Amino acid sequence: MHSDQIKSKLIRHTSCEKCGSSDANALYEDGSQWCFSCETYTSPNKERTNVVTIQHQTQTTIQPLSQGQLQALPDRKISQETCRAYGVTVMNGKHLYPYYDSNNNHIANKVRHPDKNFHAEGNMNSATLFGQQLFRQGGKYITITEGEVDALSAYEMLGSKWPVVSVRNGAQSAVRDVKAQLEYLNKFDNIVLCFDTDEHGKKAAEAVAQIFEPNKCRIMQLSMKDANEYLKANQRELFTKNWWDAKAFTPAGIVNLKNFEGLYDKDNRETIKYPYSGLNDMLYGMRTGELITFTAGTGAGKSSIIRELEHHLLNNTDSNIGIISLEENVKQTIFHLMSVEANKRLYIDEVRDNVPQELLDQYERATVGTGRVFAFDHFGSIQTDEILARVRYMIKALDCRYIIIDHLSILVSGLEGDDERRNIDKMMTALRSLVEETQCCMLLVSHLRRASGDKGQEQGVQISLSMLRGSHSIAQLSDAVIAMERDQQASDPIVANTTTVRVLKNRYAGETGIGAYLLYDRETGRMTEIDDPNAEDFETIDVEEYL
Repeated sequence: MHSDQIKSKLIRHTSCEKCGSSDANALYEDGSQWCFSCETYTSPNKERTNVVTIQHQTQTTIQPLSQGQLQALPDRKISQETCRAYGVTVMNGKHLYPYYDSNNNHIANKVRHPDKNFHAEGNMNSATLFGQQLFRQGGKYITITEGEVDALSAYEMLGSKWPVVSVRNGAQSAVRDVKAQLEYLNKFDNIVLCFDTDEHGKKAAEAVAQIFEPNKCRIMQLSMKDANEYLKANQRELFTKNWWDAKAFTPAGIVNLKNFEGLYDKDNRETIKYPYSGLNDMLYGMRTGELITFTAGTGAGKSSIIRELEHHLLNNTDSNIGIISLEENVKQTIFHLMSVEANKRLYIDEVRDNVPQELLDQYERATVGTGRVFAFDHFGSIQTDEILARVRYMIKALDCRYIIIDHLSILVSGLEGDDERRNIDKMMTALRSLVEETQCCMLLVSHLRRASGDKGQEQGVQISLSMLRGSHSIAQLSDAVIAMERDQQASDPIVANTTTVRVLKNRYAGETGIGAYLLYDRETGRMTEIDDPNAEDFETIDVEEYL
């Protein structure tokens, strides 16, 4: 930027409305502004103009750049020799950092005030990297820092042997500045990045490293905030060691398996067996960090199995359990859980009325009375974001390692838009991300599409992954998909009340197929594992005992 464009005193740095930078926009006493990030000038009358236009309008009236005196920067422990090498001078307590264009013309200064605020004079838009004019021929190494002071510090600590340059405006301009000078930087065999240890510096270093070809860029692991902190602490040897130890950048997630540690260490996932031996033989239990989807048509027994699993988890783990049951209120959830404990259908008023109160109290203490079961009382209002927030709270604040959501279609109904498949994709992605983040075990109930053909779901049609609503995302993002089939129209009462449990996906072990046969007991409301009722050697069951 030209000095004739802004002559008034800097007031403060603010956010830029154009590029969104939080502190790169300089505000001056006359009301003008200049953003060092997007290089946009705003006149006192609030007219925003690109710097290139301004230069064209004022190129005949460019004023000379400020000239200071050569001296050391004692507050930064930077020697006069280093300042001489880079052309850094001091004027009335202000530091002047010179910038050059690609033709080695001095075209701009960054002026740093004693209060650490700064402004620019001249044409920063055409400036190259700070210090670039000193190292034109390429070489083995070049180091890039976030700021001018760090460049001077690194150069001095490395014995003035290796080229060091700086981006123009910290981490926020790093990628743009490096890309602009890519041809120049590629003259060097190795690029060493010496960025600040804060989050902005780390992200900028990774972004810059990915600009270059593999193994060309190295990132320093600093034990102090920045290069100047090393210099001020007289830790030159440590800085030099960190510089030589800089590792070639490797994108996140890429590891050499030769160096993998803890191969045979047990992970910290909790594994709990299913209450049915056939499922355990196939799935080897359920684990925290997994998303398990249960699906079935109406009347196939999925609600009964989910209640069995809730009770099983309560009695076979020490973990808290979160229940999101969107088709029933909290009172019904409590009675369903107590029913499994009691072996009686307490959710039916007539059954519950014939049970002594002392027994009801006992069943309550054994289930919800443990204080380990939490439910979401949705009061008839089902907003997707609200439910997801409650699930996260259950996991994070209430330490629920097991979450049961019944069911997906109602959860998705709270999303905007009429495209059900797209909404299911979005929801499954959100749930999967939550599982990965929190390492909970999530049991999810999903409905099926309407059956096509002559045989419906109530006749026990065999379920496949393609029959799931939003099948692609459910199948892809679930660790296991378990389907339940029941021929409710069968003439044999045993067959009509037996649910076939079929594993459609098994990421852990791979085996799929029929995992169990569960007979529903009308008296107790429980699901009991039996042999295949259609097999020739099926042991006859006393029908009256179960039905």
